[in-house]
Amino acid sequence: MVSLVPSQTEWLYALGLEEEVVGITKFCIHPNHWFRQKTRVGGTKTVDMEKVAALSPDLVIANKEENVEGQVLALAEKYPVWLTDVNTVKEALVMMKDLSAVTGKQKIGALLLQEIENSLATWQPLGENKSALYLIWREPFMAAGDDTFIHSMLETMGLKNVLTGKKRYPELSPEELISLAPDYILLSSEPYPFKQKHLDEISEWLPHSKVLLVDGEIFSWYGSRMLHAVPYFRALAEQL
Repeated sequence: MVSLVPSQTEWLYALGLEEEVVGITKFCIHPNHWFRQKTRVGGTKTVDMEKVAALSPDLVIANKEENVEGQVLALAEKYPVWLTDVNTVKEALVMMKDLSAVTGKQKIGALLLQEIENSLATWQPLGENKSALYLIWREPFMAAGDDTFIHSMLETMGLKNVLTGKKRYPELSPEELISLAPDYILLSSEPYPFKQKHLDEISEWLPHSKVLLVDGEIFSWYGSRMLHAVPYFRALAEQL
């Protein structure tokens, strides 16, 4: 099979599909030895159809947000395509269960899902009703709206997204960003690699907001990365 979704590639690895997965994207960086050894079939939005064809997959795993519709439709004309659409923590858990079944790995999938659910159950959401803005891009600034997996993870942590009512990833001018004045501004490590200099810049604009660099994989990768969510939430809560 070929996986075109980094977070789901990592889930396939957790399921033990070492031999079955033959192709991944250049953004499927986990696990590292898959990234180094397996055939890369382009990017999530720039799939190389010839490289996919050379692998003759019996299944292609794609995602509505991660991949380009036209490319997914073209692939579906030649191969079975399993398309996911994940926007909440609940949907992520359902996706993982379903993908475990599709790949014949229900038993290990159930064990891993139970571990994730048990871990999430130990987390006590922050109870201070603090607002947050989660930035994923710069020039222009783009942030997570309320119909994204990131939004669901913010809710799980106990933070109120200031862009509730906004869909997908709206662009924000510096002036709009300043006017939102959230309690916290979270600068993601991906897809834009925010650094300390960006934190310093935004902190100057909003001296009353706490600005932090955060791990984008924790907030946006739906899959086995969720095993690390609660320990990360606890560490981040100490900074907040």
